[in-house]
Amino acid sequence: MALTNSQYDEIMRGYGAKQTFSRRELDRRTAEVTLRVPEYGRLASRIGALASESAKASIHGNTSELDGIRGSIDEIRIRMNTLLTEGGFPSDYLEPVYECPLCKDTGYIGNKKCRCFKQAAIDLLYRQSNIRKILQSENFDAFCLDYFNPDFYDNSTGLSARENAEKLREACKEFVDAFPAGDNILFYGNTGVGKTFLSNCIAKALLDKSFSVLYLSAIELFNILSEYDKEDSADSELSESQITGCDLLIIDDLGTELSNAFTNSKLFYCINDRLLKGKSTVISTNLSPGELMNNYSERIFSRIKNSFKLYKLYGDDIRLIKK
Repeated sequence: MALTNSQYDEIMRGYGAKQTFSRRELDRRTAEVTLRVPEYGRLASRIGALASESAKASIHGNTSELDGIRGSIDEIRIRMNTLLTEGGFPSDYLEPVYECPLCKDTGYIGNKKCRCFKQAAIDLLYRQSNIRKILQSENFDAFCLDYFNPDFYDNSTGLSARENAEKLREACKEFVDAFPAGDNILFYGNTGVGKTFLSNCIAKALLDKSFSVLYLSAIELFNILSEYDKEDSADSELSESQITGCDLLIIDDLGTELSNAFTNSKLFYCINDRLLKGKSTVISTNLSPGELMNNYSERIFSRIKNSFKLYKLYGDDIRLIKK
Protein backbone atom coordinates (compact mmCIF):
# COMPACT_ATOMS: atom_id res chain seq x y z
CA MET A 1 0.00 0.00 0.00
CA ALA A 2 1.06 3.60 -0.53
CA LEU A 3 2.21 5.80 2.31
CA THR A 4 -0.43 7.98 3.90
CA ASN A 5 0.19 11.72 4.10
CA SER A 6 1.01 11.45 7.80
CA GLN A 7 3.48 8.61 7.17
CA TYR A 8 5.14 10.56 4.36
CA ASP A 9 5.37 13.63 6.62
CA GLU A 10 6.92 11.51 9.37
CA ILE A 11 9.64 10.30 7.02
CA MET A 12 10.33 13.82 5.74
CA ARG A 13 10.56 15.12 9.32
CA GLY A 14 13.24 12.50 9.82
CA TYR A 15 15.17 13.89 6.87
CA GLY A 16 14.75 17.39 8.25
CA ALA A 17 16.25 16.25 11.54
CA LYS A 18 19.20 14.68 9.70
CA GLN A 19 19.84 17.91 7.78
CA THR A 20 19.71 19.92 11.00
CA PHE A 21 22.21 17.57 12.62
CA SER A 22 24.49 17.87 9.57
CA ARG A 23 24.43 21.67 9.69
CA ARG A 24 25.13 21.75 13.43
CA GLU A 25 27.97 19.27 13.08
CA LEU A 26 29.49 21.32 10.26
CA ASP A 27 29.17 24.50 12.35
CA ARG A 28 30.82 22.75 15.29
CA ARG A 29 33.70 21.56 13.17
CA THR A 30 34.13 24.97 11.55
CA ALA A 31 34.31 26.63 14.97
CA GLU A 32 36.84 24.01 16.10
CA VAL A 33 39.08 24.63 13.08
CA THR A 34 38.82 28.41 13.38
CA LEU A 35 39.77 28.25 17.06
CA ARG A 36 42.80 26.06 16.43
CA VAL A 37 43.83 27.72 13.12
CA PRO A 38 42.83 31.42 13.28
CA GLU A 39 44.23 32.15 9.81
CA TYR A 40 41.73 29.67 8.35
CA GLY A 41 38.84 31.76 9.70
CA ARG A 42 40.32 34.97 8.31
CA LEU A 43 40.72 33.42 4.88
CA ALA A 44 37.14 32.11 4.99
CA SER A 45 35.94 35.66 5.67
CA ARG A 46 38.09 36.91 2.79
CA ILE A 47 36.44 34.39 0.42
CA GLY A 48 33.04 35.67 1.54
CA ALA A 49 34.03 39.23 0.66
CA LEU A 50 35.45 38.15 -2.71
CA ALA A 51 32.24 36.25 -3.48
CA SER A 52 30.32 39.49 -3.02
CA GLU A 53 32.72 41.31 -5.34
CA SER A 54 32.37 38.48 -7.86
CA ALA A 55 28.60 38.90 -7.90
CA LYS A 56 28.92 42.62 -8.58
CA ALA A 57 31.46 42.06 -11.37
CA SER A 58 29.17 39.49 -12.93
CA ILE A 59 26.21 41.87 -12.88
CA HIS A 60 28.25 44.60 -14.59
CA GLY A 61 29.71 42.15 -17.10
CA ASN A 62 33.28 42.89 -16.05
CA THR A 63 34.86 39.66 -17.33
CA SER A 64 38.50 40.48 -16.63
CA GLU A 65 37.75 41.52 -13.02
CA LEU A 66 35.63 38.40 -12.56
CA ASP A 67 38.43 36.14 -13.75
CA GLY A 68 40.85 37.83 -11.35
CA ILE A 69 38.53 37.38 -8.40
CA ARG A 70 37.97 33.71 -9.21
CA GLY A 71 41.72 33.18 -9.42
CA SER A 72 42.18 34.79 -6.00
CA ILE A 73 39.46 32.57 -4.52
CA ASP A 74 41.11 29.45 -5.92
CA GLU A 75 44.47 30.45 -4.42
CA ILE A 76 42.89 31.11 -1.04
CA ARG A 77 41.10 27.75 -1.05
CA ILE A 78 44.37 25.96 -1.77
CA ARG A 79 45.95 27.78 1.17
CA MET A 80 42.97 26.89 3.40
CA ASN A 81 43.25 23.21 2.50
CA THR A 82 46.94 23.33 3.41
CA LEU A 83 46.17 25.01 6.73
CA LEU A 84 43.52 22.39 7.49
CA THR A 85 45.87 19.44 7.09
CA GLU A 86 48.77 21.25 8.79
CA GLY A 87 46.42 21.82 11.72
CA GLY A 88 45.96 18.09 12.10
CA PHE A 89 42.52 17.81 10.50
CA PRO A 90 41.48 15.40 7.72
CA SER A 91 41.26 17.10 4.32
CA ASP A 92 37.48 16.45 4.20
CA TYR A 93 36.83 17.55 7.79
CA LEU A 94 34.73 20.53 6.72
CA GLU A 95 32.73 18.67 4.10
CA PRO A 96 29.03 18.24 4.99
CA VAL A 97 28.37 15.02 6.91
CA TYR A 98 25.45 13.11 5.40
CA GLU A 99 23.91 9.85 6.53
CA CYS A 100 23.10 9.19 2.88
CA PRO A 101 25.59 10.83 0.52
CA LEU A 102 23.48 9.88 -2.50
CA CYS A 103 20.61 12.25 -1.75
CA LYS A 104 22.41 14.37 0.86
CA ASP A 105 19.71 13.48 3.39
CA THR A 106 16.87 14.95 1.34
CA GLY A 107 15.23 11.64 0.42
CA TYR A 108 15.26 12.55 -3.28
CA ILE A 109 17.72 12.50 -6.16
CA GLY A 110 16.15 14.97 -8.53
CA ASN A 111 12.47 14.02 -8.63
CA LYS A 112 13.13 10.37 -7.83
CA LYS A 113 12.96 8.85 -4.36
CA CYS A 114 16.36 7.78 -3.08
CA ARG A 115 17.10 4.20 -2.02
CA CYS A 116 17.25 5.38 1.57
CA PHE A 117 13.68 6.73 1.29
CA LYS A 118 12.50 3.26 0.29
CA GLN A 119 14.25 1.82 3.34
CA ALA A 120 12.73 4.52 5.55
CA ALA A 121 9.29 3.52 4.28
CA ILE A 122 10.02 -0.15 5.00
CA ASP A 123 11.21 0.70 8.49
CA LEU A 124 8.13 2.80 9.12
CA LEU A 125 5.63 0.24 7.85
CA TYR A 126 7.43 -2.77 9.26
CA ARG A 127 9.43 -1.90 12.35
CA GLN A 128 12.79 -3.67 12.20
CA SER A 129 14.42 -2.13 15.25
CA ASN A 130 15.20 -5.56 16.66
CA ILE A 131 16.89 -6.59 13.42
CA ARG A 132 18.96 -3.40 13.40
CA LYS A 133 20.13 -4.13 16.96
CA ILE A 134 21.12 -7.63 15.89
CA LEU A 135 23.09 -6.25 12.94
CA GLN A 136 25.29 -4.29 15.34
CA SER A 137 26.79 -7.59 16.47
CA GLU A 138 26.15 -9.82 13.44
CA ASN A 139 28.20 -8.39 10.60
CA PHE A 140 31.32 -9.17 8.60
CA ASP A 141 33.59 -7.57 11.22
CA ALA A 142 32.16 -9.89 13.87
CA PHE A 143 32.20 -13.04 11.73
CA CYS A 144 34.57 -15.37 13.60
CA LEU A 145 36.01 -18.47 11.92
CA ASP A 146 37.01 -19.89 15.31
CA TYR A 147 33.46 -21.23 15.73
CA PHE A 148 33.90 -23.48 12.69
CA ASN A 149 35.61 -26.79 13.35
CA PRO A 150 38.76 -27.27 11.21
CA ASP A 151 38.47 -31.05 11.73
CA PHE A 152 34.84 -31.32 10.60
CA TYR A 153 34.88 -32.31 6.91
CA ASP A 154 32.00 -32.59 4.48
CA ASN A 155 32.24 -35.23 1.78
CA SER A 156 30.29 -33.21 -0.78
CA THR A 157 32.65 -30.23 -0.66
CA GLY A 158 35.87 -31.84 0.52
CA LEU A 159 36.41 -28.81 2.78
CA SER A 160 36.50 -28.48 6.53
CA ALA A 161 33.76 -26.48 8.21
CA ARG A 162 36.24 -23.63 8.74
CA GLU A 163 37.54 -23.65 5.17
CA ASN A 164 33.99 -23.71 3.85
CA ALA A 165 32.88 -20.84 6.12
CA GLU A 166 35.85 -18.74 5.02
CA LYS A 167 35.03 -19.44 1.38
CA LEU A 168 31.37 -18.49 1.84
CA ARG A 169 32.25 -15.34 3.78
CA GLU A 170 34.31 -14.15 0.81
CA ALA A 171 31.52 -15.11 -1.60
CA CYS A 172 29.10 -13.01 0.44
CA LYS A 173 31.47 -10.04 0.37
CA GLU A 174 31.70 -10.41 -3.41
CA PHE A 175 27.89 -10.46 -3.53
CA VAL A 176 27.83 -7.15 -1.64
CA ASP A 177 30.59 -5.59 -3.76
CA ALA A 178 28.77 -6.50 -7.00
CA PHE A 179 25.35 -5.40 -5.74
CA PRO A 180 22.96 -4.73 -7.42
CA ALA A 181 23.84 -7.40 -9.95
CA GLY A 182 20.64 -9.40 -9.56
CA ASP A 183 22.43 -12.34 -7.92
CA ASN A 184 20.61 -14.58 -5.46
CA ILE A 185 21.76 -16.83 -2.62
CA LEU A 186 20.32 -19.86 -0.83
CA PHE A 187 22.03 -20.87 2.41
CA TYR A 188 21.19 -24.38 3.58
CA GLY A 189 22.38 -26.60 6.40
CA ASN A 190 21.54 -27.72 9.91
CA THR A 191 20.45 -25.41 12.71
CA GLY A 192 23.11 -23.18 14.22
CA VAL A 193 25.78 -23.39 11.51
CA GLY A 194 25.79 -19.67 10.58
CA LYS A 195 23.18 -19.30 7.84
CA THR A 196 21.27 -16.46 9.51
CA PHE A 197 24.50 -14.81 10.63
CA LEU A 198 25.79 -14.61 7.05
CA SER A 199 22.41 -13.27 5.89
CA ASN A 200 22.72 -10.57 8.56
CA CYS A 201 26.25 -9.75 7.40
CA ILE A 202 24.91 -9.09 3.90
CA ALA A 203 21.98 -7.06 5.26
CA LYS A 204 24.24 -4.83 7.37
CA ALA A 205 26.70 -4.21 4.53
CA LEU A 206 23.96 -3.24 2.07
CA LEU A 207 22.07 -1.07 4.56
CA ASP A 208 25.35 0.79 5.13
CA LYS A 209 25.44 1.40 1.36
CA SER A 210 21.90 2.85 1.47
CA PHE A 211 20.17 -0.05 -0.28
CA SER A 212 16.69 -1.00 0.88
CA VAL A 213 16.68 -4.34 2.70
CA LEU A 214 13.63 -6.21 3.96
CA TYR A 215 14.28 -9.07 6.38
CA LEU A 216 11.42 -11.49 7.06
CA SER A 217 11.16 -14.96 8.47
CA ALA A 218 9.24 -17.31 6.20
CA ILE A 219 6.37 -17.30 8.71
CA GLU A 220 6.27 -13.48 8.76
CA LEU A 221 6.38 -13.32 4.97
CA PHE A 222 3.40 -15.59 4.46
CA ASN A 223 1.45 -14.01 7.32
CA ILE A 224 1.84 -10.59 5.69
CA LEU A 225 0.90 -11.91 2.26
CA SER A 226 -2.16 -13.69 3.67
CA GLU A 227 -3.29 -10.47 5.36
CA TYR A 228 -2.85 -8.60 2.10
CA ASP A 229 -5.17 -11.07 0.37
CA LYS A 230 -8.01 -10.18 2.72
CA GLU A 231 -10.62 -7.54 1.93
CA ASP A 232 -9.28 -5.27 4.67
CA SER A 233 -5.76 -5.44 3.23
CA ALA A 234 -5.42 -1.66 3.62
CA ASP A 235 -4.52 -2.41 7.23
CA SER A 236 -1.63 -4.71 6.30
CA GLU A 237 1.85 -3.47 7.12
CA LEU A 238 3.58 -4.11 3.81
CA SER A 239 2.26 -4.45 0.29
CA GLU A 240 3.36 -7.12 -2.13
CA SER A 241 4.98 -4.40 -4.24
CA GLN A 242 7.26 -3.45 -1.34
CA ILE A 243 8.15 -7.08 -0.70
CA THR A 244 8.93 -7.72 -4.35
CA GLY A 245 10.41 -4.28 -5.02
CA CYS A 246 12.95 -3.74 -2.22
CA ASP A 247 16.59 -3.95 -3.30
CA LEU A 248 17.20 -7.07 -1.22
CA LEU A 249 14.66 -9.43 0.30
CA ILE A 250 15.92 -11.87 2.94
CA ILE A 251 13.68 -14.83 3.73
CA ASP A 252 14.91 -16.59 6.86
CA ASP A 253 14.07 -20.16 7.88
CA LEU A 254 12.20 -21.19 4.76
CA GLY A 255 10.45 -24.46 5.56
CA THR A 256 9.29 -23.51 9.05
CA GLU A 257 5.99 -22.21 7.67
CA LEU A 258 2.93 -24.40 7.19
CA SER A 259 3.36 -25.52 3.59
CA ASN A 260 0.21 -25.57 1.46
CA ALA A 261 -1.09 -24.47 -1.92
CA PHE A 262 -1.27 -20.83 -0.76
CA THR A 263 2.32 -20.62 0.48
CA ASN A 264 3.59 -22.43 -2.63
CA SER A 265 1.75 -20.00 -4.86
CA LYS A 266 2.93 -16.92 -2.98
CA LEU A 267 6.52 -18.12 -2.76
CA PHE A 268 6.65 -18.74 -6.50
CA TYR A 269 5.11 -15.33 -7.20
CA CYS A 270 7.55 -13.60 -4.85
CA ILE A 271 10.66 -15.32 -6.21
CA ASN A 272 9.62 -15.12 -9.86
CA ASP A 273 8.56 -11.47 -9.71
CA ARG A 274 11.84 -10.46 -8.11
CA LEU A 275 13.78 -12.43 -10.72
CA LEU A 276 11.91 -10.64 -13.50
CA LYS A 277 12.68 -7.28 -11.87
CA GLY A 278 16.36 -8.19 -11.43
CA LYS A 279 16.00 -7.86 -7.65
CA SER A 280 18.18 -9.99 -5.37
CA THR A 281 16.88 -12.45 -2.80
CA VAL A 282 18.70 -14.31 -0.02
CA ILE A 283 17.03 -17.39 1.47
CA SER A 284 18.16 -19.50 4.42
CA THR A 285 16.73 -22.91 5.20
CA ASN A 286 17.39 -26.05 7.22
CA LEU A 287 16.14 -28.08 4.27
CA SER A 288 18.51 -29.79 1.86
CA PRO A 289 18.04 -29.27 -1.90
CA GLY A 290 16.33 -32.67 -2.05
CA GLU A 291 13.93 -31.70 0.73
CA LEU A 292 13.20 -28.39 -0.99
CA MET A 293 12.31 -30.27 -4.15
CA ASN A 294 9.94 -32.54 -2.18
CA ASN A 295 8.36 -29.76 -0.08
CA TYR A 296 7.73 -27.20 -2.83
CA SER A 297 6.43 -27.23 -6.37
CA GLU A 298 8.70 -28.17 -9.24
CA ARG A 299 8.58 -24.66 -10.69
CA ILE A 300 9.73 -23.15 -7.36
CA PHE A 301 12.62 -25.58 -7.08
CA SER A 302 13.50 -24.93 -10.72
CA ARG A 303 13.70 -21.17 -10.12
CA ILE A 304 15.91 -21.68 -7.06
CA LYS A 305 18.15 -24.27 -8.70
CA ASN A 306 18.72 -22.21 -11.85
CA SER A 307 18.77 -18.67 -10.45
CA PHE A 308 20.31 -18.98 -6.97
CA LYS A 309 23.80 -19.81 -5.80
CA LEU A 310 23.42 -22.69 -3.34
CA TYR A 311 25.79 -22.47 -0.38
CA LYS A 312 25.96 -25.26 2.17
CA LEU A 313 27.04 -24.49 5.73
CA TYR A 314 27.94 -27.27 8.13
CA GLY A 315 29.76 -27.99 11.35
CA ASP A 316 28.97 -27.86 15.05
CA ASP A 317 26.00 -25.92 16.43
CA ILE A 318 27.54 -22.48 17.08
CA ARG A 319 24.74 -21.56 19.49
CA LEU A 320 25.73 -24.43 21.76
CA ILE A 321 29.42 -23.52 21.52
CA LYS A 322 28.69 -19.92 22.59
CA LYS A 323 26.77 -21.17 25.63
